[in-house]
Parts: sequence; structure tokens; C-alpha cells
Amino acid sequence: MDRLSYVLLFMTGSVLTGIGLITVLVLGFYSWTAILIAVGIGVVLMYPVAYVISRRIKRNDPSWDHHKGDDVNPAVPDPGAPEV
Repeated sequence: MDRLSYVLLFMTGSVLTGIGLITVLVLGFYSWTAILIAVGIGVVLMYPVAYVISRRIKRNDPSWDHHKGDDVNPAVPDPGAPEV
């Protein structure tokens, strides 16, 4: 995942969890089990949704080269690179 998707995690997590929680409460399920299941689904879905949103934002940006970072190994950063 890239840095933009990490920023989007908090927003997508809040939105998806809120949608699930409101849906459960509107449908009349007031038990803790139903609430925890809705929150769990929101937490599980926030990672792939943030990644998809991040990729779409970068693909629609004309000045972003989305093929540029494909050959970079993210596990080992370049020690001579500037701090971001």
C-alpha cells in the first residue's frame, strides 16, 4: 500500500463502519453482537477500499506516473533518499 491509501484508511474506515452501524440500528438489531459484526465488517473492508480509492485517484491524475513505483522494493528504503 502507498502513503495515500494510509491516509485514506481513517476516512474509509469511519465511513464504512458508520454505514454498517447505522444500517444495523435502522434494521432493529440492538444487540452487541450485531453491532460488533457491523464494526468488524467495516474494519475488514477499509483496507481494500482505501487501496482501490488510492489507485483510482492516482490513475486519474494526469501528472502522476503510476508505473513509476512498480520496480521499487518498498521493504528496503534507499538510505540516500530525502526524508519525506
